[in-house]
Amino acid sequence: AVVSTQSTGQHYYITNNLSDKMDKVGVAVRQRYQKLLDDVVPYMIPRWLFVCGIVFYFIYRIMTLQGWYISCYALAIFHLNLFIAFLSPKIDPSFEMSESLDDDEGPSLPTNNSEEFRPFIRRLPEFKFWEQTVISTLIAIISTFFDCFNVPVFWPILVMYFFILFFLTMKRQIRHMIKYRYLPFTHGKTKYKDSNKEQTMTEPPKPVAEEPLNPDTLIPM
Repeated sequence: AVVSTQSTGQHYYITNNLSDKMDKVGVAVRQRYQKLLDDVVPYMIPRWLFVCGIVFYFIYRIMTLQGWYISCYALAIFHLNLFIAFLSPKIDPSFEMSESLDDDEGPSLPTNNSEEFRPFIRRLPEFKFWEQTVISTLIAIISTFFDCFNVPVFWPILVMYFFILFFLTMKRQIRHMIKYRYLPFTHGKTKYKDSNKEQTMTEPPKPVAEEPLNPDTLIPM
């Protein structure tokens, strides 16, 4: 009984020690990953160029290997869902309108200037869109190294399904944007400038009128 108790205690100690080491390794990996994400946040154009590079590499592998069309189709559908979430507002205007109609007072107009402007907040921010695109593309590339994911399918049907789904989804999204009058991009929006600041910058300074000299105040030489 004593031997069994000692062996159980040693096993419990080894298990706890191993779990503690695994937790420390996991924390270190998450910290390094977060540090890497924080470092690449300001470089938006190089980040998306990297995405284009790995996507083109994945397409090149699909074309050269002549297989893994299911992985390609799943990746395209996932990227389409990310893109729709990137274009959609965080709070659906139709949901807000239905809530306002349910109230007894009904929808109210803004009462001050601060309520008129509502910035567009995306459901999926740009950086999260980039991060999930990179992760999903890398997973799709890794899947091309395993034959178990190479399911034989007739790929023209998958291409046709994807284009039909893309057309219907984008048509619904564009109708939603037109109906609720929002634009998910900053390019092309009206930019207002301070009229007082422009007036001070464009108008030249007015000359100061000189007062006439009074002969009584002159000092004789």
